[in-house]
Amino acid sequence: MKALVYNGPRDVAVSDVDDARVEKPTDVLVRITATNICGSDLHMYEGRTDFEQGRVFGHENVGEVIEVGSGIDKVAVGDMVSAPFNVSCGHCENCEHGLTNYCLVANVEGMAGGAYGFADMGGWVGGQAELLRIPWGDFQCLRLPEDAREKQNDYVMLSDIFPTGWHAVEMSGMKPGETIVIYGGGPVGLMAALSAITKGAAKVMVVDRHPDRLRLAEQIGAIAIDDSKASPVDQVMELTKGVGADRGAECVGYQAHDPQGNEDNADTLNKLVSSVRFTGGIGTVGVFVPQDPGGPDELSQQGKARFDFGNFWFKGQQMGCGQAPIKRYNRHLRNLIAADKVKPSWIVSHNMALEQAPDAYKHFDAREDGWTKVVLNPA
Repeated sequence: MKALVYNGPRDVAVSDVDDARVEKPTDVLVRITATNICGSDLHMYEGRTDFEQGRVFGHENVGEVIEVGSGIDKVAVGDMVSAPFNVSCGHCENCEHGLTNYCLVANVEGMAGGAYGFADMGGWVGGQAELLRIPWGDFQCLRLPEDAREKQNDYVMLSDIFPTGWHAVEMSGMKPGETIVIYGGGPVGLMAALSAITKGAAKVMVVDRHPDRLRLAEQIGAIAIDDSKASPVDQVMELTKGVGADRGAECVGYQAHDPQGNEDNADTLNKLVSSVRFTGGIGTVGVFVPQDPGGPDELSQQGKARFDFGNFWFKGQQMGCGQAPIKRYNRHLRNLIAADKVKPSWIVSHNMALEQAPDAYKHFDAREDGWTKVVLNPA
C-alpha cells in the first residue's frame, strides 16, 4: 500500500509499505478515505521527537471497513467509521474508568497510552496511508451515519482535534455564561473555541498572531486577540473589566514562541495564569514532553519549564492537563455534526491526495497564510 513515510527531519515521502491487514480476531481493516495533518505531527516532522525513520504518520483517520476479524460482532464491512487517535483495549483498569487516553495495554510496559503514527505511543502504524488496521475494533470504531461521505470533512475531526478542543474546555471547568480565553488559534484552539461557544460561553477570546486563524475565530463569533500588536494579557483584562477570564485553555504546547520568534515552552502557560481570574480554571491540551533534546536551553531539553507557579498558587487556580480521552466525547460530538448543530470543517483549507502530502507538510509547517487545516484523501 501507499503511505506517508518519515525519512528524517522535514523529509517525508509517499512510499510503498507492507499492506495493513487483519492480524487478530478483534481487528478491523479500514480503507482510509480521509486523514488529517495535525499540528502535533509537526513535532515529529521537524525532528523534535524520537519518531523512527521508516514509520508512517497519521492519527486523525476516517475510512470504510473492508474486512473484520472473526471476533468482531458490532462493526461490519461497508461501515464508515472514525478511529480515535487513542489506541485502547477497552478492558484494562484505565479504559474501564473511561481513561482511554492512558490505556495500560496499548503501549510497552511502563508506558500508558497508545496512538497511531505517534512517537513513544506504542509503535502503531499511522493512517496517512491507503489502509489502516484498527485493533480492538468493536470498542475503537465509532460508526458514522449515512451522511458520512457527504460530511467527511466534519467527521474526520472526531478522531482528535474536535474532542481535544472539547476536552480543554471541560478541564477548564467552564460553565454556560462564563468567559474563556484560548491561547493558540491553530486547529485545536479553534475547536476549543467552537466547543466553548457550543457549551454556552458568554465570551470566547482566541489569542494568536496569524491573520488567517484569527479570521476563522471571528467567523464563529469569537473575539480575535493579536498578540503581536499588544500584550494579550492586557487585551484580555480590558475585555473582562480588569478581572480576567473565568477560564483558559492552552492549545499550543512546548514549541510555543513569543511574537519575536523566541521559543519558550512556558510562555502560553504563564500568560494564561495572568489572563485568568483568581480561582479560575485552565485546561492544557497542547503537547508537552518529558524530554526535548531540540529545546533552546538545558531546562527545556529536560522537559522542564519556567512555570510561574507562585502566581498560579497565589490566584488559587486549577489546571487540568493531558491527552484527551476521545471516546468520552466522540459519540456526542458525532451526533451534533449529524444534527447540523456544529460544522467543524469550517477550518479546512485544503483537501489533497495522499501523493501531495509532502508538499502539504511543507506549507503547513511554514504556517503559510491560508494553510489552516489539510485533509488528505488517500481513497
